[in-house]
Order: sequence, then structure tokens, then C-alpha cells
Amino acid sequence: MENVMEKLVALCKRRGFVFPSSEIYGGINACWDYGPMGTRLKNNIKTSWMNAMTRLREDVVPLDAAILMHPRVWEASGHLTEFTDPLIDCRHCKTRFRADDLDFDPTLPDAQCPKCGMRGTFTEPRRFNLMFKTFMGPVEDTANVIYIRPETAQGIYVNFDNVRVSARKKLPFGIAQIGKAFRNEITPGNFIFRTREFEQMEMQYFIKPGENAKWFEYWKEQRMNWNLALGIDPQRLRFHDHAPDELAHYARAASDIQFQFGFGTDPWHELEGIHDRGEYDLSHHQEFSGKKLEYFDEASRERYIPNIIETSAGCDRTLLMILIDGYREEEIKGEKRVFLGLHPRIAPLKAAIFPLVKKEGMPEIARRIYEELMQRFDVVYDEGGSIGRRYARMDEVGTPFCLTVDGQTLTDQTVTIRYRDTLEQERCAIDRLRERLGELIAGA
Repeated sequence: MENVMEKLVALCKRRGFVFPSSEIYGGINACWDYGPMGTRLKNNIKTSWMNAMTRLREDVVPLDAAILMHPRVWEASGHLTEFTDPLIDCRHCKTRFRADDLDFDPTLPDAQCPKCGMRGTFTEPRRFNLMFKTFMGPVEDTANVIYIRPETAQGIYVNFDNVRVSARKKLPFGIAQIGKAFRNEITPGNFIFRTREFEQMEMQYFIKPGENAKWFEYWKEQRMNWNLALGIDPQRLRFHDHAPDELAHYARAASDIQFQFGFGTDPWHELEGIHDRGEYDLSHHQEFSGKKLEYFDEASRERYIPNIIETSAGCDRTLLMILIDGYREEEIKGEKRVFLGLHPRIAPLKAAIFPLVKKEGMPEIARRIYEELMQRFDVVYDEGGSIGRRYARMDEVGTPFCLTVDGQTLTDQTVTIRYRDTLEQERCAIDRLRERLGELIAGA
């Protein structure tokens, strides 16, 4: 798998999915820029998530909260005291580790450093807060300290009443948000799996106390189904339910959706978390802010603080999962073919339009087709190089369909549709291409 990851990282740079951030200055550790193909793919993932969460449901509404929040938010949430990782250093090679990432107890006298091999060289574990600090205003003193959010969820909690009243929502209902978060990770790595700047897709579902187990299981099923609908191999997805000693400080129950990413000693890693947060969040924000965040249930005439079921997914990890699961190599007539088997609905480009040759009016016809299809789909026009090279370029970015204008087009106004995964071809009338492409994408 490590070899596949190396190939994938190279493909991502070569084809414009992901670039090292600030590369001309030597880069910056664990920060990445998304190129044209990566941006399209990421946008498609976010659109799919938001549609599933809000457009196709009556009980969940969207929100876009600010990144900078009142410092008291992070006191109420527990981030100032609980959002820490155990940090240790090797005194010999100066390498820094998260103690809970190691497969052994680093406090043992003969614990061996996995970097330099020396024994008994680890410092005592110390707690390291993961939040980035900055200052608001012209004076850099403790009174002006502010934190860059480490998660998007708190913006939802502090807006619970604003959304409930303005959207006229009754329990149960949810608030969904996609946004950037920032964590000063001790050991980032594995490409875009763990980074210091990342994008979250989070939904907080507010429920009546006592209904937690029902909604927890419901959202586990919903979230697994969404990941499967991306075309991911079911054998590479599973649930991991947290034991009591694994639970975060806010959680009553938690289950991760894990994907078989393949790196490290254990190939399974967290993709998304589903958490029963109880009343922890709203009760703490009510206490620290002094504002009532209770809900009056008209049916039962009860007043209570809603409980919360959270679904929290990383957009960057989802994108990495899609690329790893979609990476394919095969040999055809002695030549290696590399392609990304991406689901057509999330592929960066839905189709490429080619003239077979740059003469006999073929480029003009292909251009007209491109201009027509681009009104509805993400498509590209390409006339550079041999038809084989153009196919190969499109295969590597996961384009599911290639449409070629050839000699037959000049006589019967049809083009060839070539399928990425099977290499099969069909003829389709030009005036039916828009309809046919829609059918192929919807039916995949």
C-alpha cells in the first residue's frame, strides 16, 4: 500500500489534484493546495454531502458560522483543558511523537525510539493543546488572545436558538455545516490524511433526551450508506465502536466509520465519527454564556436541554479515500494503464470531447458539442496529441466518458462514447448527447 500511496501522490501533483503548499519556498509541513482537478473533486464531495444532509431532507438546515469565535466558547466546550495530545520527545534524535500513537508504552525504562533505535531516551509525556492562538486587535497581550477554531461544531451549538427560531424548527432537527478547521497536530502526515488545516463536514442533530440510542443507530446507518453511495468498495469500510476508555470527554457513545487506507501497522483508520454527545454542549454553553438554551416541547409540555447526535466527517479524508479506492493499474497488450475508477457523479470531469484529427471540420464540431455540454456538465475540450495520449490523460483524472468526433461523424452526425472502466464504445447522435450523458451519470 505504501507504494500505491507514493504513486498516488505523484499522480495528484502531475494531474492537478493536490500540490504541496508554498512549494516554491520549499513547502510547509502538512499543508496542501488543491489544484483544478482536486478543487472540482472536493466541491463535488461537499455538494453531495450537503444535498444528502439538507436539500433532500426537511429536518436539517445549513449554516456557515465564523472561524473566529468568542474565547469563552472554548472554555465552555472544554477545548482549553481537554483538547490535548500526550507529547513525548526522544532526547537522542530530538524526534517528537504522540505517545498514544506508539504501539508500546514509552514510559517503560527500555522503551525503544522507532526513529533512532535508542532505548530509554523518551521524556515524560506532557499535554499539548492543539489549538492555534492569535491576537485580535493591535495589542498582543493576554486580554486579546483568540483561538482559530479546531472544529466547526461549536459554531452550530452557539447558533442553536438563532436557527431554531428563524427556521421555525421543532425537535428533532439538525444543523449542517462545511468549513475549515485548524489543529496544531504533533504528528501530521500520510499525505492529506492528517493536516493542520482541513475541512470538516459536520451535522448536529438535536433530539429529546431518552431518544439517543434510536437516533445514534439511525445516523450510523445514514452515514455508512452515503459513503457507499460514493462507489466505495464495501469491503474497505467498517464501524469501530468506542470502548468506554476511548470516549472523548463530551461523548456518551461513539462509533467511527473506518476505511482501509492501508498505511501504518494497522491499515484501518478513522474516516468519520458518529457521537452521542448527550446534553454536554448546550448545557455548558448555557452555563458559561448565561443564555437559556432550553427547548419547550409543546406536545409534552416539558422544558429540557436537547441532546445531540453528531456526525463529523473530514472532506480531505473523504477525498483521499476516494482516490485510494479508485486507483487502478492494469496491463493491456503489454502496456500499463493507470486510471481512477471514480463514480461519475463525483468525478472532477464528466466527459472529454475530442476531435480525432485537427482537420476536415472535426475541431469545429467538437467545439460546438463542448459548448453545448458545458452548460450542464463539467467537461473539457482537448485536441492536443494522439487520441491515445488524450485518453490516458482523461483516465488518470477519472473522467468516465470520452466523446470523439471522427470521420463517421461527418456522414451521420454521431460520435463515439468511450467508457473509462471497460473501454467499450458506443455511437450516439450529437443531438442526443446531453440526454445520454445525463442518463449515464444518473444510472451509474
